[in-house]
Amino acid sequence: MNKAIENNSDITSYIERLGKSAKGAFRVLSRTESGIKNRALGAIADSIDQSRSLISEANQKDLEQGREKGLNSTLLDRLALTDDRIDAMAEGLHQIMMLPDPVGEITDLRFQPSGIQVGQMRVPLGVIGIIYESRPNVTVDAAALCLKSGNATILRGGTEAINSNQAIVACITAGLESAGLPADAVQFVDTTDREAVGALLGLEHYIDVIIPRGGKGLIERVSQVARIPVIKHLDGICHVYIDDYADIDKGVRVAFNAKTRRYGICGAMETLLIHRGVAAETLSKLVPLLVEAGVEIRGCEQVVALAAEARPATKEDWGTEYLAPLLSIRVVDDLDAAMAHIAHYGSGHTDSIVTQHLGRAKRFITEVDSSSVMVNTSTQFADGFEYGLGAEIGISTNKLHVRGPVGLKGLTTQKYIVIGDGHIRP
Repeated sequence: MNKAIENNSDITSYIERLGKSAKGAFRVLSRTESGIKNRALGAIADSIDQSRSLISEANQKDLEQGREKGLNSTLLDRLALTDDRIDAMAEGLHQIMMLPDPVGEITDLRFQPSGIQVGQMRVPLGVIGIIYESRPNVTVDAAALCLKSGNATILRGGTEAINSNQAIVACITAGLESAGLPADAVQFVDTTDREAVGALLGLEHYIDVIIPRGGKGLIERVSQVARIPVIKHLDGICHVYIDDYADIDKGVRVAFNAKTRRYGICGAMETLLIHRGVAAETLSKLVPLLVEAGVEIRGCEQVVALAAEARPATKEDWGTEYLAPLLSIRVVDDLDAAMAHIAHYGSGHTDSIVTQHLGRAKRFITEVDSSSVMVNTSTQFADGFEYGLGAEIGISTNKLHVRGPVGLKGLTTQKYIVIGDGHIRP
């Protein structure tokens, strides 16, 4: 623990100091040119590359402590920083450098009958508090996106990743300072004390938005306690529906990838819905692949009758985000039944249909009320990088103010600008 915190029993005062410093840094960032922000991003990427051995050593400490605490394999996978993932962090920074800076963009500038011009300018949100668990790569993604969009940020990572996060934040600080930007633009809550989260959620005078990333318990707590607007999603209960007009081989590939590519991400499929007319053929091809991959199958009566490997599903299974090698499968009568199931049990995150029928595909993307709706593709594409956002700070199932993967534009808002030439209102 940071000595300044260790000697300060008042966590609230410590968090308030972070907020005050962040507010001051925001005033600098909000007027910083794109070139300088990009220079800082490049310097952070260089620092991460040069410090990869230190980051790896810190990450190994976290992994060892995680094993001692009994973290399961899924959580350990989310915590791990392999060489490829460190490369991906640096690459994400370069991707964000290449993206257009949304700050200052003026749209819809038009003359009114009075002679004034009215338009909208895109501006940063302000100070963003981000509370997250496990994945230390979130530290880089969050800092980079906030920096590029002109926002200051306060990061509160999970206890299980404290060493990794401290090593990464040191790289971020070095990059900011080398570009002449205030180090307080990205601050890290350097304590594992749980009271820090509560203090952060009450800092409405300094923090403009809170973004939680983690398990349902964390996000529910944030939503209930925060006195600050929250951008969130509670669950990633994602579905794939294989229609009777589907190319079955295509459906099997999509469903297998949607479940098994990575189990511990919010875009992983948790329930597979199959039209009654193609259930036998689909299951005969898909079930052996899932079993070989170590996936436990829980199914409705029809699935259990068609696949000996399946255990009966309970009502709770349909509404569970497993984040593990478990899959619920249900046979449905038609597209309407599939969409009714999604509406009842889904979380509004990501849902996909596999079909060659254009009309049904149109109905699905129109009627399914989720932040991402897909046709003939894996739900694991629900990711800011895959959407061309460079990286994401999270996936929002809110309907206001941003929905889906939250990239640069999602971290800005708009204000009206009015231009005249001595005009007065009669």
